[in-house]
Amino acid sequence: MTKTALVISAHAADFVWRCGGAIALHAAQGIEVTVACLSFGERGESARLWKEGKSLEEVKALRKSEAEAAAEALGAHRLVCFDLGDYPLELDRADKMRLVDLIREVQPGFMLSHSRYDPYNTDHSYATQLALETRMIAQAWGHNPGEQVLGAPQLYLFEPHQTEQMGWKPDTFLDITPVWERKEAAMRCMNGQQHLWEYYTRVAQQRANHFKRNSGGQSGGRDCRYAEGFESVFPRTVDAL
Repeated sequence: MTKTALVISAHAADFVWRCGGAIALHAAQGIEVTVACLSFGERGESARLWKEGKSLEEVKALRKSEAEAAAEALGAHRLVCFDLGDYPLELDRADKMRLVDLIREVQPGFMLSHSRYDPYNTDHSYATQLALETRMIAQAWGHNPGEQVLGAPQLYLFEPHQTEQMGWKPDTFLDITPVWERKEAAMRCMNGQQHLWEYYTRVAQQRANHFKRNSGGQSGGRDCRYAEGFESVFPRTVDAL
């Protein structure tokens, strides 16, 4: 069976900055990565477009096209745009069931979403609350009996923008050096937030240093130029350390 993964992204660019490398790397390994984009970030994350005098519909259309181009650059299998609005992001029961349906359809081997706490952007932590809730529902045998239930995919929390304020503690570092050019190309698709291109390049370089330090230290650490960090929510089971 084809291996799959699911990203739950609050806004149109979040999946690019925070886990674009993971998407590209796993796509290159033949894993089908679906991105669920809950909103386009049209109100709160498109300041440059608003300053240019764009209308709401123009901003949404531009953000959608940017997200589509970025997803293609990363090799994502599918981009699903829910178009639920942002600042604030809010889902009613029907919206949540749409997300549950997607989770059951994808049957992800692992999932990715935001940090559990973000005082600067509550849309982000709300998206992770939704990821946990809909994952739980998708596992329930009594929800739409007869459908294939979800197993127990790990939920990885990708890095927030101001890490120190979020209580985010990475326990997994992923070497994305082989696909860095794909992530860089995807970042440059996000013209509404050009100020973040260089910032997230520096983040990837910093995490590469952490990858090297934790892969054996100075005496035997594996070389790495670009990396992403993640925090796992659930215990991981192993046969050896």
